[in-house]
Amino acid sequence: MILEKYYENLEMLHVGTEKNRSFYIPYDLMGNEQRKMLNGNWMFRYYPNLDSVEDFLLHEISMDAFDEIPVPSNWQFHGYDGQQYTNIRYPIPFDPPYVPVENPCGLYIKKVNLTQEEKANKLFLNFEGVDSCFYVWVNKKFAGYSQVSHSTSEFDITELMTEGENTIYVLVLKWCDGTYLEDQDKFRMSGIFRDVYILLRPENMIRDFTITTKLNETYDQAEITVDFELHGNPEIVCTLLDAMGNVLNTSFVNSGKFTCQVENPITWNAESPYQYQMTFASKDEVITQKIGIRQIEVKNGIVYLNNKKIKFKGVNRHDSSPYTGAAISKEHARNDLRLMKEHNVNAIRTSHYPASPWFLEMCDEFGFYVIGESDLETHGCGDLFYREYEDGMSLIAKDPRFKDAIVDRIQRNVIRDKNRTSVLIWSLGNESGYGENLVEAGRWIKAYDPTRLLHYESNTINNDKFDTSMLDVASRMYASTEWAKEYCENPDHKKPFIQCEFCHAMGNGPGDLEDNIKQIYQYDNYCGGFIWEWCDHAIYMGKAENGKDKFYYGGDFGEYPHDGNFCMDGLVYPDRRVHTGLLEYKNVIRPVRVVSSDLNSGKVTLENKLDFINLKDFIKIQYELKQDGRLLAEGIIEEFDLEPHHQGDIILDLPAVTESNVYLKLNYIQKIDNILTKAGNQLGFDQICISKINGIPALTSGKNGDIKVTEETRRYLIEGSGFTYEFSRIRGCFDQLSKDGNNLLLTPMEFNVFRAPTDNDRNIIHDWRRAGYDRAVTRVYESEITQGVDGVEISCRMSMAAVYRQNFLTATVVWKVDRTGYITLRFDGELSDTFPYLPRLGLKMMLPKSYQKATYFGFGPNESYIDKHQSSFMDEFHTLVSDLHEDYLKPQENGSHFNCSYVMLSDDTHELMVYGKEPFSFTASNYTIEELYQKMHNFELEEAKGVTLCIDYKQSGIGSNSCGPELKAKYRMMDKKIIWETGFLWK
Repeated sequence: MILEKYYENLEMLHVGTEKNRSFYIPYDLMGNEQRKMLNGNWMFRYYPNLDSVEDFLLHEISMDAFDEIPVPSNWQFHGYDGQQYTNIRYPIPFDPPYVPVENPCGLYIKKVNLTQEEKANKLFLNFEGVDSCFYVWVNKKFAGYSQVSHSTSEFDITELMTEGENTIYVLVLKWCDGTYLEDQDKFRMSGIFRDVYILLRPENMIRDFTITTKLNETYDQAEITVDFELHGNPEIVCTLLDAMGNVLNTSFVNSGKFTCQVENPITWNAESPYQYQMTFASKDEVITQKIGIRQIEVKNGIVYLNNKKIKFKGVNRHDSSPYTGAAISKEHARNDLRLMKEHNVNAIRTSHYPASPWFLEMCDEFGFYVIGESDLETHGCGDLFYREYEDGMSLIAKDPRFKDAIVDRIQRNVIRDKNRTSVLIWSLGNESGYGENLVEAGRWIKAYDPTRLLHYESNTINNDKFDTSMLDVASRMYASTEWAKEYCENPDHKKPFIQCEFCHAMGNGPGDLEDNIKQIYQYDNYCGGFIWEWCDHAIYMGKAENGKDKFYYGGDFGEYPHDGNFCMDGLVYPDRRVHTGLLEYKNVIRPVRVVSSDLNSGKVTLENKLDFINLKDFIKIQYELKQDGRLLAEGIIEEFDLEPHHQGDIILDLPAVTESNVYLKLNYIQKIDNILTKAGNQLGFDQICISKINGIPALTSGKNGDIKVTEETRRYLIEGSGFTYEFSRIRGCFDQLSKDGNNLLLTPMEFNVFRAPTDNDRNIIHDWRRAGYDRAVTRVYESEITQGVDGVEISCRMSMAAVYRQNFLTATVVWKVDRTGYITLRFDGELSDTFPYLPRLGLKMMLPKSYQKATYFGFGPNESYIDKHQSSFMDEFHTLVSDLHEDYLKPQENGSHFNCSYVMLSDDTHELMVYGKEPFSFTASNYTIEELYQKMHNFELEEAKGVTLCIDYKQSGIGSNSCGPELKAKYRMMDKKIIWETGFLWK
């Protein structure tokens, strides 16, 4: 089929489309939507290129070769084309404005019947989202062409439609010149993926309107202004109602403008999203808009909403479902928003394109602050070959050919969503460098809408080449806390700081949330951040033979290029099961925090971390005092009067306790139902350590003859009453532990420094492999065994190294075995300072598979690490080994528990108890480290013949270095001197 090549013409972005306008749906005077939905099944045929498309305009085509496809949807989910995930790299050769000749396309056909009454209206065909561009014909007459995948395109088809049956043809192309501007980090999907409908409008109508709210200097009076763009000469009556439906003002529109004053307005915020209602009525139709009265501004480098300092505790959100791709239902979106509210999230960045217009209406209603981002990313430019001094990332941002296209995308975003209360900040786009095209777009925004802030991240901080004065915030991604501290404390920096992406939530992580959130609270001019990102992106591929769901990521479809599992970087799994990372985030952004405590008097000082709500209206406090896991006291504080940003005391009646493991836990419980969340939802907790003890039992004394020792060249054989232990003089630990004829070890015990790399180890793993940590072996230089009244003592001088590498660790280890079979270890070691930090240092052993019961005292019940334990608390936990496993879709280190005093694994008859003189970490898993390391998907995992138990002196933290800063030194296993004592009791 021969077409005008608008798809490769930067001067023809839209043909036949209406001028941009705000989103609204008109109603008739009876309250019925004046919208004819065209969602549902369409006839569809997929073609590998344009040349193979039959010319349906010249002759009738057979429908036998057509299938049905649901609209909205992505055709890749219905057996056409193939899935592809790429982060930065363009999926096509870089040759703008041209795209490949082999450009897949899909022809959609829909029969639409119009009644005589419907045909009497003006008819506007709306597409809310089509990827990447499309041509439209109505009854074989050309209606127009459009692009910009995530924006609304509207066509006046009044003269093309007839009473009775009509046929709409839509030809969608996979790629167009706009593809160079839509290089977002996501699966690349095609088709009509958002709502399609026809609006039925009168001749005299409201075409567009702009609502603004402005508060006076004392914030006790609001002025609401509506500027109308009219078609024809309709008489418009404006009515303002409060949330209860009470009429506050009714007026005729005069000269295209409506203005009214509201005394003592109830202002909108994310914590209390109060909405007024406006209706614009003519003799033929009614338009209704919910609005919130609010004012966003920057004063002295601080972001204020309604004259209150606020913090954005946000997430980046894509349209993404493993079952439907980018075609998101309202139910799916509502579930996302409910989960966010339940986990204390108050802000969303629509990364990296505008969300569906109804999604922002939900944000207005449910209370979320939104960064409304334009459909723009040219990240692939940074992956081109260019001269060293050239700024390749900014290639398109500086290319005058793309100026109109870039400005067009920004305008479509702003104009469509300008009446959404939740949108506090506009964003020019993402990772597109910086240049005159973006400068002009930014200036246009500030001229068109001075009521909101403007954001953009990319080469804009300390940029002296191009004007950045129109940007209201200084934005960065993945800044270290050191960098953020320097920025916030520098008086020369006048703009508030925001992290539009931070704490990369890939796989097991993020591990640096507490450090970042504490810093956000520390500085007034640090207004918040947005986790990358909300959800894992994956494609559901049915069930595996073992019954597990199969979720595929980049590379699983044989595509090129791809970026592997880099799309699996969310706080929730693709099916919206909650990651431990979201639980961490929930608690670090809890609405109240303990500031200090004096438990002798029972006083606990709390701070309200909310920005608008008094705690008495929101939470109750349930407290419990435990000693060694046993409940000593509990109670509930039903009402606690504490204004936002203020501190206050509560007094608890607590009993006296003896020196032991004693902890006070405060649980913050939601008091009443909200729009999305229910009373009883735990919003977070604090735990106060009153006292903590660690220790290992003493050895039992006895006679020398109680234990028999046999010395051999490669081992020591230790035999006692009911037990036989074999100790390797080669590796410095036990090969076998047998008691009453039962073997405890299925494989020899070994010292271990490696872990299955987490996604956040994706950079440091290269250093670990070079150091040989994944293949390290122990060398014992000398060993000695002696007997005494306490039993047997084995002393070894040893080291650890890998082939072709020098020693990275030297140590003296002393093992003791008493006459009952109780074992202790003292490890005195020293790390080389020329090697990278260790993943971990500890012992690894494999126990019989029957040892499935686990009891431990430490941070639980969620997995916990030195930098990732904010969602866990200290207690004695009883669980199963299988439940300790966190089933990440790409297998990796998981399920560790930090700061433990003891752990016990048992079956129905035997138990192994491990103690630490100092707190330790442990991992117990039905999978080996090697299995977690080698397998690419969780459904491929095969359980081992036994239980892998790792007892760690220390394990390095998790961090977020998959895309964020390097792991902080304080969380690394890099202790120069190591003294580790632990005990093992088997009975």
